[in-house]
Amino acid sequence: MREQYYKKLNGGTAEERLSALANLIKLEDKPVRRDNDANNHIHTIYSFSPYSPTKAAYMAYRAGLTSAGIMDHDSLSGVEEFKKACEIVGLGSTCGVEVRCKYNKGFGKMNHPDQAECIYMAAHGIPAQNVKAFNAYLAPYRKKRNERDAEMCKLITGKFGKFGIELDFEKDVLPLSESHDGGSVTERHLLYALAVKLDKKFGRTPELIAFLENDLGLKVSDKIKAFLLDKENEHFLYDLLGVLKADTAFFYIGADEEMPDAEEFVKKAKEFGAIPAYAYLGDVGDSVTGDKKAQKFEDDFLPELIKEIKKSGFLACAYMPTRNTPSQLQRLGKMLKENCLFEISGEDVNSPRQKFACAALALPEYAHLIDSTWALIGHEAISSEKGVEYGMFSKKSIEETPDLYERIKKFAAIGHKTVK
Repeated sequence: MREQYYKKLNGGTAEERLSALANLIKLEDKPVRRDNDANNHIHTIYSFSPYSPTKAAYMAYRAGLTSAGIMDHDSLSGVEEFKKACEIVGLGSTCGVEVRCKYNKGFGKMNHPDQAECIYMAAHGIPAQNVKAFNAYLAPYRKKRNERDAEMCKLITGKFGKFGIELDFEKDVLPLSESHDGGSVTERHLLYALAVKLDKKFGRTPELIAFLENDLGLKVSDKIKAFLLDKENEHFLYDLLGVLKADTAFFYIGADEEMPDAEEFVKKAKEFGAIPAYAYLGDVGDSVTGDKKAQKFEDDFLPELIKEIKKSGFLACAYMPTRNTPSQLQRLGKMLKENCLFEISGEDVNSPRQKFACAALALPEYAHLIDSTWALIGHEAISSEKGVEYGMFSKKSIEETPDLYERIKKFAAIGHKTVK
């Protein structure tokens, strides 16, 4: 019976998934809690992920987290399900959306690996009454993104057609997404669809490895080779996607119409009661998570960039402790405090090999990120209950508690009261 409910967490309708979750947790022992842990950056099937909103909440719960946050690209369509799932398993929860925005301030490449004058940013802590309106605002950008995705499929076919592999956006890519239900379609969807085609052509064979290395010129580590040759590997397509992701230049088309201007998006996020945040990436050496190649990002001009995002109205900076070195985070944290920017943590979960828990958050130097998470939960809760004028960065709250760090403590107390 347990296995049947578990399988349903990723299938059927949202109602069926939530029902399965409610039944499943009755059959299981409660996990060991990780009070010093938080994750506000969990992707779901509404952008790219192996997890439905319900299963994402369940995985966070089983990992011992006491709170979890949904963060899909260009979409808030999974929020209602995720929030209900978190309530079922007793997790504090936050909701947000990740977007790419135009930010032409002369910095060149910032936190986007493929495009200059473009940034990834997030809107965190969106009040419940504004989720649908915010999602409607994002809908035209999702449509424009689909148009670009279709053009990129043609470029992929241009390279792979000589090998008998073609990629059709409507037939091969869209069915892998929740586009029909307000989800977005990302570059990862394209690469996953390509991985499916390669699996059909080569299977888990030495011929696949030879094709990747000799025909495509991609580097495949011994560890990944073992994964790709393992007949029992349930994560095969994700592992293959990871290899293909190393070379996207041949098909990547720069985003344009699908991107709002960053400063305009900041204003819009604030109108909806959300907290706009810059997503720090940082220079990558040996990628801890294995999905970033070594390259330079914003570290060389970080002081200037932080001052500029503050000037542009950003209220926060989000970062992922496992992605960066202690020295990078220490430097970043100092600048954020100097500029009075709210710090938000989260691990970018979009692959089955990634962990929901973040061991680094148990270290004393990151304890403030736990308080920040509960403050974010408190902000979202009181803004949903009383209105955006009661949010953490509202005029009323700033006048009552001018010091940001005292305000964080105040809203964290509110956040803790949301979990029964």
